[in-house]
Amino acid sequence: MELKYRPEIDGLRTIAVLAVVVYHLDVHVGDTQILKGGFLGVDIFFVISGFLITSIILSEYQQTQRFSLARFYERRVRRLLPALLTVMLVFLPVGWLLLLPAQLVDFCRSVLSSIAFGSNFYWHFTMQEYGAESALLKPFLHTWSLAVEEQFYIVFPLLLVAAYRWRSNQTLLLLGGGLLLSLLIAEGTTRVDQSFSFYMLPSRFWELLAGGLLAHLLQQHPRALNHSLLARIMPMLGLLLIGQGLIFTAYDANHPGFVTIIPVLGTMLIIGFATPRDPVTRLLSTRPFVWTGLISYALYLWHY
Repeated sequence: MELKYRPEIDGLRTIAVLAVVVYHLDVHVGDTQILKGGFLGVDIFFVISGFLITSIILSEYQQTQRFSLARFYERRVRRLLPALLTVMLVFLPVGWLLLLPAQLVDFCRSVLSSIAFGSNFYWHFTMQEYGAESALLKPFLHTWSLAVEEQFYIVFPLLLVAAYRWRSNQTLLLLGGGLLLSLLIAEGTTRVDQSFSFYMLPSRFWELLAGGLLAHLLQQHPRALNHSLLARIMPMLGLLLIGQGLIFTAYDANHPGFVTIIPVLGTMLIIGFATPRDPVTRLLSTRPFVWTGLISYALYLWHY
């Protein structure tokens, strides 16, 4: 499977990052918050990441019958750490000037946990509520999602390569089963401990697996999604599902869980059925969408 650049995926990144930024701006018209479900932009990112990472793994494994974990992790570190460290170096003196001593200690601990890609554990166990007013003094609170992705990158390549090596004819079943199990964990855990469910990988694994499952389908069964009528309908349906989630899903919904299926499925439909001729793909492939998508990681790091 030869990997080809898909500009509409960068366009999807634009929707995701702008949704998160608008949500954190907390803009209201009267009593109505604009994009009150904007936090779901992170879930769109998770699906995209799962799709791209699985595509990379499958491409390399198909060509060489092996997969280099060392090279994979090196690429991840080179992509993620320089921008993250730059933001940290800029805000350390700002924190020194503006924060009270106790806040500065908390700030430094959050910086260290972010570098180690363990900030999701830090924010959960310090009982910080995402979206609370106190979060305005937590400049690296949003790095919990980077930690979840990095933890996924540690676990998933090993599992996927093992599945291809010893259970290649059952990979689709294993991915689907893992997705369902993680989704049920998310729904159940959210009802008991929403903080744990929000921040931790077991409740988010299914969102990343959704992208991985789609990548496997497109690689192994490309004709399963190759239908002209579906290609015209599904990207628009996907965009509508994403819009519905971003506009109408409240933060106090049982998220992550069954409610999160809406933006996850919408993202899958756009990636899976996009063709150069459908209106959604053309829109997402325009220069403003692509350019914003290309800087989405940096924008996500800096905005909060």
